[in-house]
Amino acid sequence: MTGACGDETGAEGAEPGLTGGWSTAGCEFSRVPQTGTSSMPVTPPELDAAMARIDRAGRTDHADSFAGLEVDQERVRAIVYRVPSATFDDFIRQAAENTCITVRDAAHAATELATWQDRVVADLQTWTKQGLRIFTVGARHDGAGVEVGVQDPTQAKDQLLSRYGRRAPLIFVEQGPVRPMETPSAGPATSASIAPRPAG
Repeated sequence: MTGACGDETGAEGAEPGLTGGWSTAGCEFSRVPQTGTSSMPVTPPELDAAMARIDRAGRTDHADSFAGLEVDQERVRAIVYRVPSATFDDFIRQAAENTCITVRDAAHAATELATWQDRVVADLQTWTKQGLRIFTVGARHDGAGVEVGVQDPTQAKDQLLSRYGRRAPLIFVEQGPVRPMETPSAGPATSASIAPRPAG
């Protein structure tokens, strides 16, 4: 665990908080994964409630920091991704209570990535007219960026960053078009449409 440097301040003048990741006190205790009727791991009620509190506050009171979260049922913990913020870190400690929450740094908050996702989606027809087909667009919950699924990532990167700027938080991944899905009936196959994934 490393502390933030001396008198560094964030864009709003607030302390940036710890960087490099940290865990709540509840992570000091080992826990056995809980299983449901299908013998698959399930999220314990206490951890589920803590995640709900953090997610709710992250999207409202700490939207400039919160990037997303995920549950690790095997290790009975949640992982929160956030742009370093002392205020949000304090809230996470309180909201966790006795559960295990691991906090990791994120490059971008969910609200920032949602704006970029909306921008790319709004330009989909423009890109199609220019010969570039984008199959998926989705903000990553770890705050790394917005994933753009295309057949040729190199071509897409050149075209999109030329329009949006080299610092745009876009991650290009190789992805082909949707394959037709066969229906149970004897009717013709139908194509499944891919909608942009929601942010967070």
